[in-house]
This record gives sequence, structure tokens and C-alpha cells, in this order.
Amino acid sequence: MLNNKQRYLSQHFFGIVILLQVIMYVCLFLNLPLLREVIGIFYLTFIPGLIFSRIIKLQLSVIEELLFAAGFSIAFLMLVGLAINEVGSILGYNFPLATLPLSLSINTLIIIGAAIAHLRQRRIQWNSDSQKLGFHPSYLLLTLIPIISILGAYSVNATGNNFFLLLMIIAVALVFTVGTLYEKSTKIYPFAILMIALALLFQVSYVSNYILPYGGDAPAEFYVFRTTQLASHWTPVFIPADQVLGRYNAMLSITVLPTVYSNMLGMDPTWTFKIIYPLIFALVPVALYVLWQPYIGKKFAFVASFLFMAQSAFFTELTALNRQITGELFFVLLLIVLLNKKIKSEIKFVAFGILSLGLIVSHYALAEIFLFLIFAAWAFVVFYLRRPSLNLQLGMVMFFFVAMFGWYIYTSGSVVFDSIQTFGTYVMSQLGGFFSPASRGTEVLTGLGLTQSPSFWNTVSRGFAYITELFIVIGIVALTMKKTKFRFERDYTVFSLVAFAFLVALIVVPGLANSLNMTRFYHILLILLAPFCIIGMWSFVRLLLKREKKILVSLLVIAILVPYFLFQTNFVYEVSGTDSWSIPLSGYRMNPVRLYGDYGYIDSYSANGAQWVSVNVPYQYNLIGDNGLFTSLTAYGLIYRGYVTGLTNTTVLRSGEYLYLSYFTFNLNKSLINETIQPVINQKDLIYSNGGSEVYYRP
Repeated sequence: MLNNKQRYLSQHFFGIVILLQVIMYVCLFLNLPLLREVIGIFYLTFIPGLIFSRIIKLQLSVIEELLFAAGFSIAFLMLVGLAINEVGSILGYNFPLATLPLSLSINTLIIIGAAIAHLRQRRIQWNSDSQKLGFHPSYLLLTLIPIISILGAYSVNATGNNFFLLLMIIAVALVFTVGTLYEKSTKIYPFAILMIALALLFQVSYVSNYILPYGGDAPAEFYVFRTTQLASHWTPVFIPADQVLGRYNAMLSITVLPTVYSNMLGMDPTWTFKIIYPLIFALVPVALYVLWQPYIGKKFAFVASFLFMAQSAFFTELTALNRQITGELFFVLLLIVLLNKKIKSEIKFVAFGILSLGLIVSHYALAEIFLFLIFAAWAFVVFYLRRPSLNLQLGMVMFFFVAMFGWYIYTSGSVVFDSIQTFGTYVMSQLGGFFSPASRGTEVLTGLGLTQSPSFWNTVSRGFAYITELFIVIGIVALTMKKTKFRFERDYTVFSLVAFAFLVALIVVPGLANSLNMTRFYHILLILLAPFCIIGMWSFVRLLLKREKKILVSLLVIAILVPYFLFQTNFVYEVSGTDSWSIPLSGYRMNPVRLYGDYGYIDSYSANGAQWVSVNVPYQYNLIGDNGLFTSLTAYGLIYRGYVTGLTNTTVLRSGEYLYLSYFTFNLNKSLINETIQPVINQKDLIYSNGGSEVYYRP
């Protein structure tokens, strides 16, 4: 039953929406700092989705409703933003994605939707007391974890002191340990997962005043976002022709979505990336907890969610892949929709359609993987088991297929569709090296233990990683042999077996892992496979003792996952003073070649220099750039990389050409300066310097 607060919110939802809109308009026109951003983030991220949930009468628990509210809201912002963009263009309006048309259009649609939802008002029933929202004293302590993370990141950025970040990691390990051992802590599991996720993500997001590429695609994503925002218009075809940037430009998750947030909230573009996307990504492990809970219980779902977050890709590589961050939320919500028997079939199809469109315009690779999963699962059930799928209908598969290829073919000159063909051709070309281990790539070989470990601690770290992988295999075997008490939905079982087969294919098929990146593939597959690591541990204890012993399973979980987490976060490496890959913990002592070269770290010198170049240099085909070509020049100079020539050891600065040197080259890579730069540059050609980056011009 509804408690008094829930009944009040339900009955006065329309009035609350109007009040929030009034506050939003006041904040917008008076440009009230902080208040506009804080209220605006909540308003845009949850209110449209809550309205849509009420319109279609999606009966869910409180936590599920908030998760779907976020998913529907993000899809709403992207799709409505697209509609505003196209209608505005047809009507001859040059800036359809400017603040005023966005605000008027989105707020008008929200108020209309709220009115419709009010007319369809209904009482919502929550099925489990554990899912009800309520205050718990431990919430205050858990809230301190992301706060410590933010303080730690700012401390590292200002002084290089990482004490608070080390403290945050210890606190996370303690929360996980207590949550695993203390059975009565189940009510706080979702909130604990959210706080842990935010803490791990904020340590990376806030450790720099600029976007942190971490060797990923963030500079290129930022480029297509800023191109859209500055024009206040999104163009479906990226010009000039560039397959990589064209693929990014086709994704509304990094073009229209951040433009809507940044313009409506008056938020700095950099901080739009550094705040909005971590908040979205932190919802993914909470959604996974909801997905897994019916099959393995609250406690093991909490443990599996921790494993998903503890894997380093979650808080390193993925923080620089904002389109995948958005796509993963839709990916998990789609799985929940498909597997939730409480959702009526007609409502399920509507929710599936909206979330499918959200995934398709968010991330092409995830959409392709999801299509592969649902088609394989449907075909396996229908043709092999010869039973109708209770959750997955052929109409859903066909809808996703048509929508996906329709979008990918007719946007950005079909570069996404072309890239699928390119990846397929690449994998086919690698089949000739089937018997060569090197054809699988370094990351696959490392995962199999076939590469040399750089240190003792790294060897220990790999050992714990291999143990988690081994238990996943044991869990899958236990499931297929029905040697476990855990019973999964038939479609989830098929999804998991397909995911496991895909993981095996990444190891066996040459070149397949390189088509996306093995660590990213493994991270994605953990969405389905993480519970089987816990099932494997349970099966292992059961096999040894011939009976279930909960305390021993809990102790085994802690003994494996806590060290695994401490190694994945590089906590052990930092404390022991050995080579570390963590920018937040060890950036102050990291090899500059790794920090600036491999990870693409951007500082104020390089960003300011890139901005100066974009304003003062006629850079089209006249500019030579160092590694800043793929980082600062792209992200903060907004200079198309096709116009710039990369700096090499054979570069000659000719008459009429400019040379841009970022902080990395000018101050750190002395060997490159001595061997490459000195023969090229002449101090009389220097036209700009800020002490950390320089620009030369040869008259």
C-alpha cells in the first residue's frame, strides 16, 4: 500500500511538475547559478520519464520506476531534441537547439504529458517492502563516500595528495564487506551500490578541470558535441567526410543530448561531460541489481553488482566513452523489460520500442550486440527448444532490426553501416592467422595468462582476475548441468549462454576482440555473466562441503573480490610504490609518456594553446600538430583532425606552415624535442607561447 508521502506525491504530481517548471523558468531567465543546474538535472533526468510511466501505466516498484524514469527521460530528450531540430530546420529556423526553443518545446511537452498523466491517475502498488523508499541512518554514512571521492579528486588536482582517495577506496571495501556479511543490510543495497558507483566515477571525472580521455574517444565525442552546440543545430551527415567522426555524429547521445542539458542548464560544456554522464552511468549497476535480484537474491545481486563496478574498465576506460555510458543504461533496462513478467504485453512492447530507439541512437556497437543477443535467443528458443518465447516476440526483434539499420543507413552518410562491413571484413581477413596466438591481440593473451607480468604485484592481480573468470565458467557449467539452487528465466539463461559463447568467440576468432576492444567487450558481457561468478563460488563451496554454508560463501566472496577490487583500483600499486595505471591515485608520479601520450591527459597549457590556434591560425592544411592533434586540438580547439598533419621524425616546417607543440612535447618528451623538433623549429618563428605550449610559423 502507499504510505502518506507516496500517496501525497501521487495525487499532487501534476502540481509538483508545474512548480518545478516555474522554478526552471525563473532559474533560466534570472540565470541563477548552481540552482539552475541542480534542479535542472533532476527535472530533465526524471520528470519526463515519470510522466511517461504514468501515461502508459507501467506498474513497478519505486526503484524500478526511478530507473525507468531516467531511461525514458534520456530517450525523450534525445528524440524530442531530434524532432525540434528537424522541424526547426523545415520551418527555416537556423538555431533550433538554442536555449529558448529547447526550453519552450520541452517544457510544453512536459506540461501536456503531466496533464494527460493526471487524467489517467491511478494508485500504484509496491510489491515488496524492501523496495519502498525510506530513510535509514546508514544512508548518511554512505553519502560520505562520493563526497570523500570528490574532495580527494580536488585534493589531487590541487596538491597531488591522494589521501582522501585512498580512504575512499578503503571505505568502499568496508561497505562491501559489511554488506556481504550482515544479512539485515538488504534494504540499503540499491543506495549503497549507487554511492559506490558515484564514488568510483567521480574520482576520475573530477581529477582534472578538463575532459579526461583515458586513451578513449572523449575528445572526438566532445568535438561532435561542441560542433552541434555551437551551431545550435545537428546535421545528420558529418562534413567533411570522416568515418570515425561520422559514426560519433550519428549518435544523439553525444550530440543532441549534451546540447539539451548544457543549453537548458547553462552548464559549461566540459562539466556537462564530467557531471551528467557519471550520474547516468551510476544508475547502470543499480539497474543490474534489479535485473539479477529475482534470480540470485538481494545479497548475491549486491555482490554481483560490486564485481561489475570493481572491474577497472567501469571507472577508467568507460568514463571516456560517453555514448556507451548512455547505451548501457538502455541495454540493461531493455533486459529488465523483456524479463519482467509483471509488465503487461502491450505496455512491454511500448516500453521496448522507446528504449530500443534510445539504445540505437546512443551506441552502435551495443545496439549490434543487443540485436545479436535477442535474435540468437529467439531463434534458440523457437527452433531448438521448439517452444514459444514468453518474453521475446519476433515483432520485437524485427522492430529493433528495422529501426537500427534504418537509422544507421540514413544518417551520417551510412558510415555506421559501412563501419559494420569494415569490421566484418577485418575479422575475415584475420582468419588466416587462426593458429597464431598473436592474432588475438595483447589484451586477450594477457587475459589468458600468455604474456609476461611486469611485476610481482601485477602477477598477484592477474591471479585474482583469473579466479573471477574461472568462477564464471564454473557458474555457467553449474547452470547448464542444473547443479545449483538458482533458477533463471529461460530467456535469461539463453542470453547468458549466448554471451558466454560470444566471450569464447572473442578468444578463439582472430581479430574479433580488436574490432571493439577486449576490455570493453568483457565489461559489456559482465552485464549478463557477473552473477555466474557468485554462483560459481556458491557451487564451489557446495561441492567441497556437500551442503550449503552461507558464511563460508560470504567469506570466499570477500576473500576474492576485496583484493580484486584493491588491485583493479590500483590501490595496492600506489601503496606499494610500484608501477600504477591510475591517474587519480598515481598521476602525480606517472610516466609522462603514459599520462600525456597513452592516456591523452589535457592540461590548461594545451587547452589554452589549442583555443588560441583555433582563433588565430588559418589551420586548414597548414598546421602540423603533435599528440595534441587527437586530444586538445580536437576537444578544445575544435579543429578537424583531417586538416592537420601529424608530427613525425621526418617533418619539415615549410613556408606558410604552422607547428603546434602541446605540453607533452615541449616540456616532457625531451628525446622527441632533440631528435625531431630542434632541426625543425627556429626561435624567431615562435608566434605564441603560454609556458606550456607553443606555436611556430615559418614565413
